[in-house]
Amino acid sequence: MISLIPRYIFNFFFFVLLQVLILNKMEFSGYLNPYLYVVFILTLPFETPGWLLLTLAAILGLSVDLFSNTPGMHMAATLILAYIRPFILERFAPRDGYEPGTLPLPSYYGFGWFLKYAVVLVLIHHMFYFVIESFSVENFMRILVKTLGSTIFTLIMMGVTMLFTYRKKRRI
Repeated sequence: MISLIPRYIFNFFFFVLLQVLILNKMEFSGYLNPYLYVVFILTLPFETPGWLLLTLAAILGLSVDLFSNTPGMHMAATLILAYIRPFILERFAPRDGYEPGTLPLPSYYGFGWFLKYAVVLVLIHHMFYFVIESFSVENFMRILVKTLGSTIFTLIMMGVTMLFTYRKKRRI
């Protein structure tokens, strides 16, 4: 796991810079907003302690907030994502549990498993973010459409990103 630290430091900066320099500028008719930075939290090792997961999520969300002029919204949504992640992992765990030294990636547990895992967490993240953004549930249908559209767009971008970054299956 120690050998993965430089890779995760690189991933952190890569996803923050990608998000704030390129993806935040992409908005399609106000309904499709890609938030690819959540991949960092989704792909952290299973053995990541809860306190570290929440700390990394807070720093990640705060970093995106600082560059996006969204005071605390990304941080709050990312903290919700990190808080719920262990429960979702437990819910989708294989019968024998997760093998030690594996990562939550399609190359270890299959595309179907990863898709369920990512859809649930990205949907929760996006729903929470868009509710905070509008600060109201009066426009619930608009929030729902933005959440579903952005979730689908983020998942497509996530799939493409994973094709280029997480190719080989290896133990930690």
